[in-house]
Amino acid sequence: MSEADLSALRERAEAGDADAADELVQLASELGDLNELRRLAEAGSTDAVDELIQLASERGDIAELRSLSDGGNATATDELIQVATEQDDLNELRRLAAHGNTTAAEQLAELTGD
Repeated sequence: MSEADLSALRERAEAGDADAADELVQLASELGDLNELRRLAEAGSTDAVDELIQLASERGDIAELRSLSDGGNATATDELIQVATEQDDLNELRRLAAHGNTTAAEQLAELTGD
């Protein structure tokens, strides 16, 4: 897709064309374009948020998941706990547990033997 085609697709999506927005989400996801997915998510696309979480999780991107989690996304929080557990990121699990997340506290206890 040329830059001109992409710009036209963005314009259609911004004008409220749901099909164009869906196509942008799919394209960004296929390309692994986190910036485009963030932009679409900020514009209100729940599909973009879902794809952003999935890509961040697949990449083990704790910072991206933390940002989405701190923004109140429960799915991102679940994925963050999973990735932090897989990476033995005790600091991230402690941070989440300190904010009252019982699942993070349980994972932390399991990893530390507490």
